[in-house]
Amino acid sequence: MQTIGIKPSSSGGPGDGPADAPSGRDVWYLLAGAGVVAGAAGLALALSGAGSPLRGPLALFFLLAAPGAAFAAALRGLDPWARLLTSAAGAVAVVMLVAQGMLATHRWSVNGGVIAVGALSALAFLLQWAIRFGKRMGKIR
Repeated sequence: MQTIGIKPSSSGGPGDGPADAPSGRDVWYLLAGAGVVAGAAGLALALSGAGSPLRGPLALFFLLAAPGAAFAAALRGLDPWARLLTSAAGAVAVVMLVAQGMLATHRWSVNGGVIAVGALSALAFLLQWAIRFGKRMGKIR
């Protein structure tokens, strides 16, 4: 029978194993992943019309987080607090403009509003991605 030895970590200090507490950057990635899951659950619950008590809070989270994340991705040059405040204000403005536009055209529906906000957020993400990709390829200055 052959045994496999375990090499010590490069720093050699105690407590440098995989069971250590996550770093600050890992915590932000974990929170972002939890936000994506909560937003997706809110989208699914809102569109399915489920009678769950979590439908309202998670749908509201999706309606504010999706455009807020799109604004935050576009505003990488700002410091974190200004970016947070601007993206939150932009998210509220997008939701209000979608609602007002649907009310003005007499096409109000919950599913339509959720889809419209999601589509505008996805469009903003894709536009930002296309601009960054174009800059990397040297086609946009």
